[in-house]
Amino acid sequence: MFHILVADDDKNTRKYMKAVLEAGGYTVSTAGNGLEALEIMKKEHIDLIVLDIMMPGMDGYELTKELREASDNIPILMVSARQLPEDKKKGFLVGTDDYMTKPVDEEEMLLRIHALLRRAKIANEKKITIGDVVLDYDSMAVTGHGQVQELPQKEFLLLYKLLSYPGQIFTRIQLMDEIWGVDSDTGWETVTVHIGRLRKRFEGWPEFEIVSVRGLGYKAVKKI
Repeated sequence: MFHILVADDDKNTRKYMKAVLEAGGYTVSTAGNGLEALEIMKKEHIDLIVLDIMMPGMDGYELTKELREASDNIPILMVSARQLPEDKKKGFLVGTDDYMTKPVDEEEMLLRIHALLRRAKIANEKKITIGDVVLDYDSMAVTGHGQVQELPQKEFLLLYKLLSYPGQIFTRIQLMDEIWGVDSDTGWETVTVHIGRLRKRFEGWPEFEIVSVRGLGYKAVKKI
């Protein structure tokens, strides 16, 4: 069972969040500020933090920054009453993974937490499993149907990116910037070429499909 830490200086908010998350099947610890959160993390394994910004002692920005500077990649969901764009930007700049404004929609929060935990699991294990097909990041290989296909780096990273976020649409420019780099001189047409190679390579594999979204880009669809 995943263990979530709620850090918020408001007692009623902590109680409310704890109830919602426990109803969602999570184990929950609570802290009144960032310093208390750090003390809890020294004693217990925490899988994700739901974090308020404005707290005494150590606020949410400071806690996130300290964790990221220590190379701690624990998923962080900031939940704050602060709704200005600059507040959200600052949150992402210091290293939060997602940001919601209060009052939160309970169902949406649980869905976001589920997505963050799934991505963290993929990142930690460096593997994606779809039925009997396994994408192994370390070997840049795809195993399935009695064969092992070792892909060129860019092809593997492109497929891994799309299958890490099934159903999410990525533009060619987004994929180009992330996989080839923002300073690359290669044109976005390269993405189209690599998508074509991946489709041909995995043609007939029923586990997944790379779909073109007209006028937007591409998305991966898991079929199992």
